[in-house]
Amino acid sequence: MSAKKTASVQKTVTVQQTGSPLRRQPDQRETLVGLGLNKMRRTKTLEDTPAVRGMIKKVAHLVRVVDEA
Repeated sequence: MSAKKTASVQKTVTVQQTGSPLRRQPDQRETLVGLGLNKMRRTKTLEDTPAVRGMIKKVAHLVRVVDEA
């Protein structure tokens, strides 16, 4: 019996912050920090999970999805 290892390809999503966190609700600011975005025009590549998708949806007016791979 040989153990085969399959290469698990993780899907990623790249998001860029387009809106300012100033004068936003504290939970929206915390969500941006959780995504690794807290300054304008910052881009971050994240693992595409339901949790990350929910965070992106929560601050959709402050970020844009640049690439999905």
